Amino acid sequence: MTIEDQHTDLKSLRTVTGKTADWESLAKDCVCFANGAGGRLLIGIEDGETLPPTGQVVPAEVLDRLRKRIGELTVNVQALPSLQQATNGGEFIELVIERSPSVASTRDGRYFLRVGDSCQPVLGDDVLRLANERPGRPWEVMDSGVLRAAIDTDKLGQFVQGIRASGRVKDSVKEKSADELLTHYGLAQGRTLTRLGILLLGTTADRRALGTAPLVQAIKYDEQGQKINKWVWDDCALSPVELVDAIWREVPDFRESYEVAEGLYRRSVPAYDEKVVRELLVNSLVHRPYTQQGDIYLNLHPGRLEVVNPGRLPLGVTPRNILHASRRRNEGLARVFHDLGLMEREGSGFDLIYDRLLSQGRPAPLPEEGVDWFKVTIQRRIVKPEVMRLLTEADARFQLTQRERIALGILAQTEGMTARELGALLETDGADELAGWLGRLQTFALVQSTGRTQGTRYFVDPALLLGAELKIPTTLLRIEPHRLLELIREDLRRYPRSKIGEISGRIGAEVNRSQLKRALAELVSLGAVAMEGERNGARYRLAVEK
Repeated sequence: MTIEDQHTDLKSLRTVTGKTADWESLAKDCVCFANGAGGRLLIGIEDGETLPPTGQVVPAEVLDRLRKRIGELTVNVQALPSLQQATNGGEFIELVIERSPSVASTRDGRYFLRVGDSCQPVLGDDVLRLANERPGRPWEVMDSGVLRAAIDTDKLGQFVQGIRASGRVKDSVKEKSADELLTHYGLAQGRTLTRLGILLLGTTADRRALGTAPLVQAIKYDEQGQKINKWVWDDCALSPVELVDAIWREVPDFRESYEVAEGLYRRSVPAYDEKVVRELLVNSLVHRPYTQQGDIYLNLHPGRLEVVNPGRLPLGVTPRNILHASRRRNEGLARVFHDLGLMEREGSGFDLIYDRLLSQGRPAPLPEEGVDWFKVTIQRRIVKPEVMRLLTEADARFQLTQRERIALGILAQTEGMTARELGALLETDGADELAGWLGRLQTFALVQSTGRTQGTRYFVDPALLLGAELKIPTTLLRIEPHRLLELIREDLRRYPRSKIGEISGRIGAEVNRSQLKRALAELVSLGAVAMEGERNGARYRLAVEK
């Protein structure tokens, strides 16, 4: 399946043919990719589609015309077009844009950068910042001058073991020898290690010689702001991969817990969620600028944790768009962390942090950016235990998506928000994007609304927070067919290979079983759902799952 992401964009064939050709827009997109990590434009596949139109033919002269016009309209952009044929017989153009060793621009002096799946203009002082952040060769691939034989054998053994045990790595990669894995992950080139190789697998002395290996300080403060304890990792003995475990293990505050009241009972909850802390540490280590010196600080106050990283966010990412924008500063390091299972997929790390905190009744994280630092603050205590109960019960009853849990968590901690206020907090643009976050919350009567358009006010019924039983709304008894189909898809995403009775129990026994059976049959006929077995033994799963 072809989707748009940080490295791929889809364009209609009309962009480069006939009177509708839009060469300036195409040149802008090429500049975006060249100033980012490179990418490809698939010309001839419409937005929202995965294949070109059946039987589509690309005129023979288009490739030469494309190559010529991109050269005329851009500076420092290398674009290589090639003709491709899809499985349905339709032709399309794959235009590969290499990462530019210097800053790329349009001929009329405009600069753009690919951030996530969008193209953003670079203006004013950010042009100089773009130039400073783009060395001719990325820091990670620079030669360290240290021979492969000088590698730390213990760290190499742990790295190889981690890769071979990972569920995120292809079998063909797991079968590589240790020496081949060094080359595959850009940790070595020829006879010597790269700087990334030294950072991850080098000896303590070689890592210290880099000058920018991460140093971490965890400082504990009392109510008056006085320092009362300190933990330091400044000897460069540990790689970034090892630092995550060491910090979590050695700071005792991370394993503290306290009790919250739940009716007649009390529940023990951790002071800090382990997944949240680990994700914050990984973000600090993976996305920091390794061309800049500076310690990472973990400031432990009585009621909050501050994680302060040297350097600003990658260009194009801001505290306001951090939920949507994604741009890796250190591609090789991020790839290693991902393949070892230490970080989420691209662009989902902060979503996880928001989800975990809000689902526990804690405030959302607070990201802040300064002149040469970036800070994230999370709260230690649960502000509203009733929100934690509501989110737990609602998710178990309705199998909410991550975005639905985040939106419900935000609204449950307030007395209500207007569409404009909620949109600003979720960094959405327009009603359609906001609807994607609210999802089925109103259908399930978890969220209610009053008013219209931007004046619409969304709120959670106070009775739900006071412990009212969650019930399937009576509207689901007459659920519209397309809504039922989507409910089934979402259920099977979470619970593949389920029987019809299991699906019915989760969606709601109130929904007529024959109606559910007809909906499943329709999804099977459309190829969206696969059925395994027959009659009472039949199980269902999404067709795209393996």
